[in-house]
Amino acid sequence: MVELANLLADRHAALSISVLIITTTSSTAAVPHPAAPRITLLHLTDENPPPAAAAGSVFAKIEARKPQIREAVSAAIGRSPDGARLAGLVLDMFCTSMADVAGEFGVPYYIFFTSAASDLGFISHIQQLHDESGFDVAEFEGNELAVPSWARPIPRWAFPPNIVNKEWLQLLYRIARVFRRARGILVNTVRELESCAVDSLSFTKVHPVGPILNLKAGAAAAGGGGVPEEEAIEWLDRQPESSVVFLCFGSMGAFREEQVLEIANGLEASGLRFLWGTRAGPTDYQDVREVLPKGFVDRTAGVGRVMGWAPQTIILAHKAVGGFVSHCGWNSTLESLWFGVPMATWPMYAEQKLNAFLLVHELEIATEIKIDYRNGEIVTAEEVERGVRRLMERDCSREERLKKFSDCIKKALMDGGSSSASIAEFIEGCKSSGGM
Repeated sequence: MVELANLLADRHAALSISVLIITTTSSTAAVPHPAAPRITLLHLTDENPPPAAAAGSVFAKIEARKPQIREAVSAAIGRSPDGARLAGLVLDMFCTSMADVAGEFGVPYYIFFTSAASDLGFISHIQQLHDESGFDVAEFEGNELAVPSWARPIPRWAFPPNIVNKEWLQLLYRIARVFRRARGILVNTVRELESCAVDSLSFTKVHPVGPILNLKAGAAAAGGGGVPEEEAIEWLDRQPESSVVFLCFGSMGAFREEQVLEIANGLEASGLRFLWGTRAGPTDYQDVREVLPKGFVDRTAGVGRVMGWAPQTIILAHKAVGGFVSHCGWNSTLESLWFGVPMATWPMYAEQKLNAFLLVHELEIATEIKIDYRNGEIVTAEEVERGVRRLMERDCSREERLKKFSDCIKKALMDGGSSSASIAEFIEGCKSSGGM
């Protein structure tokens, strides 16, 4: 959200933005700094949040902060310069319960949707089908579902895993209904990347404003063991251009010991250069070196390195990296596209299978390790070896498509770019509402 605020403030000199951050004192250091003095960060801390049900814990905690949000908005209005008025509230996609606060202050609300526009289309479509015809996607037994925001029908295996949870699904429907009532939705995507999805979303005004990335982000202290960051970068500096496979599976991408062994054996069998970013396992290890095959580090010392939490943007930007094995989180996807690094998909949770399907089958710019991965499944060493080999093989058609999209997203925020124009349109809409 801070990156979005920076972007908006950069485009309009009279725009003042207050970013309300629901946080604990231990997590404030992870928030990016504002780039303009007209951006104010307000940390709303509660060290004793109320207990919440498992299916809606995050949303219940956010709902409990509504009085704080109401007070913070009122205080922000009081600090505004003479003549300035509140133009509206931009809500994170998980903070839809705060739409009521916008109504109390008599201003519109907008949604900041940080995933793909095609994912937004899937959510809104299943909610519409449910409300209009009683369709229950949790009980859907077909092989694929036609969705207007997708050029191809979506296979059942690509649905988000939590879709079978009825309680979670009802929560998703409620969120989607709030989306529909929004004055607009700002999506972290680029029109040229997802034109089918953007053009199909007509229930409210959709503003593709991406790519919103923090390209200066460094490593986070998340454990995992392995070589230090500085040593990994120095090792990359000694490798040939586009020769290294980079493996990184996001903030929740920890594997059990059995899967670590299969990945290690697959990488070793491939003979390819690799840099593997790891996290501590859920329960069975704190340092990945404890569970690697005996002698693996010594045998692969000439071609690979295993490290803890990786500074992903720094590594993707390195000229030695020629392929990226990813969980297909949308932010990681945009970063890979920005740097023009080919991807091999290994989606693990949330909407990541949808993203993988988009990359492999619609955009045709990625290969796969295990596109239909299920939680708890073991991907074999043979699948890993085959997947990384395919990733690093030359494919001129795929490379041309990747370069085209990479160029598009880099141009999108430049003057005259599609996202730049969309941001200007959003700001003009705020002005016309009487708030600026």
